[in-house]
Amino acid sequence: MSGLLALLDDVAAIAKVAAASVDDIAAAATKAGVKAAGVVIDDAAVTPKYVTGFSAERELPIIWRIALGSLKNKVIVLLPGLLALNYFLPQAITPLLMLGGAYLCFEGAEKVYHSLLPHADKAVEADFDTKDPTRLEEEKIAGAIKTDFILSAEIMTIALATIESTNFWMQAITLAVVGALITGAVYGAVALIVKMDDAGLYMARAARTRAGRAFGRGLVVGMPKLMAVLSVVGTAAMLWVGGNIVIHGLDVLGWPWLYDQIKYLATAVSAVVPVAQGFVFWAVTAAVDGVLGLILGVALIPVATRIVGPLWRGMTGAKAAE
Repeated sequence: MSGLLALLDDVAAIAKVAAASVDDIAAAATKAGVKAAGVVIDDAAVTPKYVTGFSAERELPIIWRIALGSLKNKVIVLLPGLLALNYFLPQAITPLLMLGGAYLCFEGAEKVYHSLLPHADKAVEADFDTKDPTRLEEEKIAGAIKTDFILSAEIMTIALATIESTNFWMQAITLAVVGALITGAVYGAVALIVKMDDAGLYMARAARTRAGRAFGRGLVVGMPKLMAVLSVVGTAAMLWVGGNIVIHGLDVLGWPWLYDQIKYLATAVSAVVPVAQGFVFWAVTAAVDGVLGLILGVALIPVATRIVGPLWRGMTGAKAAE
């Protein structure tokens, strides 16, 4: 009998450890997800454009295929690669984060540039000028998965840098949870956004009440405005997150001056506000990070278009854009 009680006691202890591990994984996954929120917002804002121009019945299958590609990017390619890098060369994580942050700043600045000085991209137009809908769909899905890979790499690297535990399996499970949850959240939200106008159109035609039909018409009319807002939010998030990653990376690498100045400014501003000081501190920090991210991104545009782009095309043999 005593042996059975001892066995039950051991089982209970193991269960407690397992429960604590689950709590730790959930807490780490939540913290990592929040830290990567800016990139997630941009991911959700960018994706809907890849189903623009397709029939309504093809929208959800396209989103599903992009979501599967995104999950493969995170779990099959990035997760083991990042864990191996973290084990064998952990000092490379911060520079890689900064490189990804600089890319986000470049992307955000390029979006601002295109919105202020809109112009057609002849190479993109020529690439997608096809009468074969199957080929067009395959090309758009492939393009979306490539874009997602960059954003997923940033999300997973941010998540890895946020995990405090040094246990390999804890890191692996947390990254897998983060990857799965963020993929589900992003592409679930994208599916809702993309189909919202269809739902509104159905309600406007078939709702039994006047209020229901009016709500449906409101959804149809409001969708372009929602997409415009998402585009702005996504661009702002890219600049904020990218700037924050680069500035924090400089601090980690031993150049803390800029990070300290932003922190000092945010502390001084929040000190004169009687309420919501934490939010004010965050808002000031995010605003400064975003402005500095925009400045860095603008500086990187000629570097990317005149140096990196031609070099990449020379190495890969890709056709130069007109």
